[in-house]
Amino acid sequence: MSASLRIVRLANFVAPASGGLRTALRELGKGFRAAGHEPVLVVPGERASDRETEQGRVITLPGPLLPGTGGYRVLTDRRRLARLLEELEPDRLEVSDRTTLRWTGKWARRARVPAVMVSHETADGVLRTWGLPEAAARRAADALNTRTAHTYARVVCTTEFAEREFVRIGARNVVRAPLGVDLVERHPALRDAGLRARYARGDETLLVMCSRLSVEKRPGTALDALEALRRRGRRAVLVVAGDGPLRPRLEQRARERGLPVTFLGHVCGRGELGALQASADVALAPGPAETFGLAALEAMACGTPVVASASSALPEVIGSAGAVAADHGEAFADAVDMLLESPETDRREAARARAECFGWGTAVAAFLTAHDATVPARPFAPGSTG
Repeated sequence: MSASLRIVRLANFVAPASGGLRTALRELGKGFRAAGHEPVLVVPGERASDRETEQGRVITLPGPLLPGTGGYRVLTDRRRLARLLEELEPDRLEVSDRTTLRWTGKWARRARVPAVMVSHETADGVLRTWGLPEAAARRAADALNTRTAHTYARVVCTTEFAEREFVRIGARNVVRAPLGVDLVERHPALRDAGLRARYARGDETLLVMCSRLSVEKRPGTALDALEALRRRGRRAVLVVAGDGPLRPRLEQRARERGLPVTFLGHVCGRGELGALQASADVALAPGPAETFGLAALEAMACGTPVVASASSALPEVIGSAGAVAADHGEAFADAVDMLLESPETDRREAARARAECFGWGTAVAAFLTAHDATVPARPFAPGSTG
């Protein structure tokens, strides 16, 4: 193991203000820094900046908006990024984008810098959600993943689900490192009767979905589930926290169908979002390509059980503390009904207990191990249980 390391982290497709990747980058950076290392994060933005933060140094390089994504930017100036990497002289490189930034693996090899690629989504899952037939998606994913595995010293996968597509191609440099949840910031005590009453009457079931409203997240399934539940006679309402390119279409659909859906857009305050998650009866996570599902785990930490896509990694994460469903509204409605048959106290305690298996301390230690970096005996992370 080395002593203090400068760990330079590169990421594209980071939402402007929130999102699972942004949360993971922040919490891991904080953990790396607390462990005595020097994390440096490089991301695209509207303009250049360089600042010290709680997660270490954050450098923003100008990057163009990706059309149709609702705000995602990408690092496209390879020459400028390569010069920056040479100036930073990293001891380790960590890349959270297996497509447009894969060239950095070759840069790291030439510079003799150990590099890891973090697989935040399954390639075949994303390709399927964009409409590619399953066989074609698998072939394209296998080709992409083979190049990725050859380019980087290690590939980090957050779940066994995410690891499968690399096992399928025979990659031997894959390591497992889970993500986590802040168990102090997200807690059942955030439940707020006043906030709940703002969105649902006493006899109504409050559903919540915290998600980017984009194709790969399949947010329409949540509206399908709400419609199915109301057709069966259950008085249910849905609150959607998040924004994205599909929002206008979803709002129009809710109006046309007379569905009681409240679209909050981006919720700025983490405390406000936690209170919403804690005040709901069930959280919906319909994304079929999720390889971990931080928003779902945050809801569970708040004591709210989750119904998740059976096609995603979330069955592995939520365990018996939630329910899984096929990727259509009727199945999600069935799962909601099943969850609500259990006593409220039991289902809320089970959700919190499962979330407590995923403290950020465990995640930080696993990522540092993947970097062959020093891991303190008790790595610091807010709300960590491990």
